[in-house]
Amino acid sequence: MPVTSDPADKVIGSQEAEEPTRPDLPSLTTPAHTMAEEHAAHYDLGFIPIPQRLRHDPDRPFHFGILLNVSFGFASTFSSCNEPLLVPTPVNQVSRIPTLLQAGYAVGLLLISPLGDLVRRRQLILCIVTISASLTIGLAITTNLIVFETLSFLVGVVTVTPMILLPLAADLAPPEGQSTAISVVLSGLLFGILIARVLAGIIAEYASWRIVYYLAVGVQYLVVIGSYLIIPDYPAKNQGLTYWDILRSMAKFTVTEPLLIQGCLINIGSSACFTNFWVTLTFLLGGPPYNYSTLVIGLFGLVGMLGVATGPLISRASRGLVPWYAAMISIVAMLLVQVIQVAAGGIHIAAVVIVAFAVDVFRQMLQVSISTAVFKISGNARARLNAVLVISLFIGQVLGTAVGTKVFLKYGWRASAALGLGWYVWQIGILLLRGPHCARYTWFGYQGGLEHWKEAQPRLDAEATEYTAEVKGPSSGEAGIAGEK
Repeated sequence: MPVTSDPADKVIGSQEAEEPTRPDLPSLTTPAHTMAEEHAAHYDLGFIPIPQRLRHDPDRPFHFGILLNVSFGFASTFSSCNEPLLVPTPVNQVSRIPTLLQAGYAVGLLLISPLGDLVRRRQLILCIVTISASLTIGLAITTNLIVFETLSFLVGVVTVTPMILLPLAADLAPPEGQSTAISVVLSGLLFGILIARVLAGIIAEYASWRIVYYLAVGVQYLVVIGSYLIIPDYPAKNQGLTYWDILRSMAKFTVTEPLLIQGCLINIGSSACFTNFWVTLTFLLGGPPYNYSTLVIGLFGLVGMLGVATGPLISRASRGLVPWYAAMISIVAMLLVQVIQVAAGGIHIAAVVIVAFAVDVFRQMLQVSISTAVFKISGNARARLNAVLVISLFIGQVLGTAVGTKVFLKYGWRASAALGLGWYVWQIGILLLRGPHCARYTWFGYQGGLEHWKEAQPRLDAEATEYTAEVKGPSSGEAGIAGEK
């Protein structure tokens, strides 16, 4: 059923929509402003020269090739290698550290990642990675618990580099390669998390937990150097908006954009399933019948890494599909795999290996599908849209950890696996509420048909535009996009 809204009330529109102007800002035609813009285009932070080949030139758009895409993936990997809850620490002494890291990460998602819609992303990435690396030095050397806890919170705040790289990759990539670009960056993020998991198991077995932080310092400074040499400069978007406008518009998206809300509800379920599996896997493998050591449990991250490495290939193979269908395939595949976990997860290790691999492959496919679709809502608001999506993932992580752990400890591995099965059914139900080609402000139904190949998207978009115009009037006939153009 379509829902109307006043076009004058919109914070964003289509990718062609112009952002509102602010009369109190200097005119873009004044000599002083032109000189300032020219200086900003040549220098990072006003004083560090940008390499000539990385400077933005509107007449020669930067080519987003495989090298740059892979570089984004590596930056995503090594800027998230100190991801919350995955670094080995003496839990009996610093039990609040995981909570503080998670809280800081949530603050960074809410307050820092939306800045990608307001400032130059290259400079933002250089700043936050440098700050994160510098704060991690303190984590590696301090012996004061209060200082350690404070620094942990601050590190969590600035560990959001992948969430800035993701919309930037979508902006730079050509339309036909957008889903693959998103998949590579997401693979980098998941690699960082899984690398930290593997290192945690190895280091907890043989050496001091502080080595993780020393390693994180080194790789993050390498990311700073690599980012300076590789990431292209890209003009700031939405120059007529303030930081508070950005935050207000992000809040408005959560109640006015049906596609975004649908994606968030699916994200909560998928993230809860993923977190439930990996968190309770430690309990499952550490107890009977397996009784594996911390080292062996940590090495199970290698299985997940193999699944993550396969993710971009799966995304590339399915890029001809409308994202709605790619999402449905991935959810159904994970549901079928979860049946294996319910039946045999606590009986034979082969079942666990199959599930660990498949969950990483198909969850990544699902997340790419959702991000690709949601990013089409507005090219000028991708950082904010991504922030809302990632916050929903964070909510799912908390839900999966809290509920999944409680169910496992009280009822056992099979009940915990069955809980994941229920969450997959939830995701399918949410996806079925809104079809693949609905107009932008259509909340429920299948208006637009069921075409599953993207080649038909231009025709379906035109039909959706006509439908919206009939319902809302010609002045606001803006088509929503459930698939990728």
